This record gives sequence, structure tokens and C-alpha cells, in this order.
Amino acid sequence: MLKPILLVEDNPHDLELTLIALEKSQLANEVIVVRDGAEALDYLYARGDYAARQRGNPAVVLLDLKLPKVDGLEVLREIRTTPDLRAMPVVMLTSSREEQDLIRSYELNVNAYVVKPVDFKEFVRAISDLGIFWAVLNEPPPGSHRYVRPQN
Repeated sequence: MLKPILLVEDNPHDLELTLIALEKSQLANEVIVVRDGAEALDYLYARGDYAARQRGNPAVVLLDLKLPKVDGLEVLREIRTTPDLRAMPVVMLTSSREEQDLIRSYELNVNAYVVKPVDFKEFVRAISDLGIFWAVLNEPPPGSHRYVRPQN
């Protein structure tokens, strides 16, 4: 069983475009969508509405920077300070070109910082490339597995 991709996006337009792009990339990974930083943390910590979810980390987190409740930088900080989540790949997927956002993201050890392209075709290609790279080509850190074995 493939590990899911966690998509954290509050903008309905960007969410739809991202899902279309991931679908066009023909990835078999399930895409889990959450709409704010608090919900992302609930999913990652398997609490609240996600308390009964199957254990294991996503193959990658595609994280918007500007989120309601808990912003993307705070979600990233939580991920990097939690031993069980620390090595999980996180891609900041944002419309922000502000240098401070870029610097702060890398200070918090983001794996990649991608500014969402405005052009639809470029957007689809960028998301498709990201999905393929992080869910298929990237070798996960030692101690984790690309595949989650079904439990008996």
C-alpha cells in the first residue's frame, strides 16, 4: 500500500488545481486534503477526527504557507521538533515570494520551497513533478519505508 500525500491547502481554487495536477501525474498515492494548519497537525498526530486513521507518516506533505488557525511555518516547526515526524519530507507550496518566508522556511528545514506558478500549464507541470519526485523517486530517510504494509 502506498503512503498518502498530505495536501494542506485552504484556497479552494489552488486546491482544485493541485488535485487536477496530481491526478494528471497518475500517482497511485491517496491524497489526504486538510484545510488548515490545526487540521494538518491533527492528522499528523492522529488525534481528533483522525484518531482512528492508519498509522504512518505521509510520503510527503505539500504545505501552504498562509493558513488559517495555525500557519504553515508553525506546522513546519511542529513537524521538525517531533521525533516521529522530523524526517518526513515537507514541501512549502505557496504564492509568497517574500524573502523572509523563504528564509524562515529553510531555517525550519523545509525540503523544498515552491512558488505556485500562475500559468495553469506550468502549475500542473510543477505539481505533477513534485508529486512524482517526492512520492516515487525520492528515497525516504533510513528507518522509514516508501510502502506501508497492510496490517492483518
